[in-house]
Amino acid sequence: MTAAALSRPPSSRIASIDALRGFVMIVMLLDHVRETFYLHLQVTDPMTVPGTPPELFFSRLAAHLCAPVFVFLTGLSAWLHAHPDGAPPRDVRGFLLKRGLLLIGLELTLVNFAWSASFGVIYLQVIWAIGFSMLALALLSGLPRWALVGIGLAIVGGHNALTGLSVPPDGGWRALWTLMLHRDWLIPEGLVRVRVSYPALPWVGVILLGFATGPLFSRATPVRQRQRVLCGLAAACLLALAVLRGFNLYGENAPWVTGATALDTAMSLLNFTKYPPSLDFLLLTLGIGAVLLAAFEHGRHAFLRVCAVFGGAPMFYYLLHLYVLLIGYRVLLAVFGPNQGVRFGVDAGQFPLIWLIWLGLVPLLYPPVKAFAAYKRRTHRAWVKYL
Repeated sequence: MTAAALSRPPSSRIASIDALRGFVMIVMLLDHVRETFYLHLQVTDPMTVPGTPPELFFSRLAAHLCAPVFVFLTGLSAWLHAHPDGAPPRDVRGFLLKRGLLLIGLELTLVNFAWSASFGVIYLQVIWAIGFSMLALALLSGLPRWALVGIGLAIVGGHNALTGLSVPPDGGWRALWTLMLHRDWLIPEGLVRVRVSYPALPWVGVILLGFATGPLFSRATPVRQRQRVLCGLAAACLLALAVLRGFNLYGENAPWVTGATALDTAMSLLNFTKYPPSLDFLLLTLGIGAVLLAAFEHGRHAFLRVCAVFGGAPMFYYLLHLYVLLIGYRVLLAVFGPNQGVRFGVDAGQFPLIWLIWLGLVPLLYPPVKAFAAYKRRTHRAWVKYL
């Protein structure tokens, strides 16, 4: 996306969406660098505060922003696809069904191979969750807006109430329970094992809320009104979080505790469950996301133009960065050998090297993503649009 396109008022709403999507994907890269070169010191979910250094904790916390904002923007973008400017509304269900099935297919193949260079274990991660959410949105998109909001809020706000429930391993509902709400093995034994890392139900709630927010980005809505509403939604999310989390009332299964230092207490307070995302997790991330979406509305800064490029070709970027990390790791392992057990990685206490690798990869990935984004805009090949 050119600088003119980013700053031109008629397209600023699209530019802000691309810029925010690209921004969270750049932050996502940091977490994936960590999972590549710091996996020998893996974090738990939620994190174990006494044993997690602050630099690791807050890097992981920043990455929490990625999935909720991306799924929300997926729903928002689906509404924009269904309501093109200057043209009659179109049925978005076919697009969502095809795109959702494609994402699930990519998760089972190219994405899984990129993480481990094998298919011994299939992990259903964020791409699966997005794909399933798109399938759900395809089925529900014809409902009235108030119904979408109600269902979305009920899922996002209510699924924590089911945390205490359990389904026996041999129960008939175990597979569905695992796919929707319980992070566990779906197929624990056999030639190919399957593990659910991203239970899908809460993400369905997020994508529904994103779709229901779409009318806020219509041409009929003034910019200032849109920004006020977004900031109001952000304030409501963060205020609800302050009350629910501050008093350990509801929305997070891991209550915060007073630590030995103020920093330990702050880390405990901000320590949220991601798999599946707790209500407090989503209140924090979507609240921040709404503020950023409002702030990016008229952004003309060079950094936002870079973000918009990454956000304009999200699936291409996602696959590219995974394979760059896979190849880079394999090369370093072959050259230097394992230094962390059977793995190659950054030594404990040298986490800032993870930040340096991340910052070095961003400009490396930018040219191919920019070239593909330009090709995507000018080509008439339908399959390219899915990347």
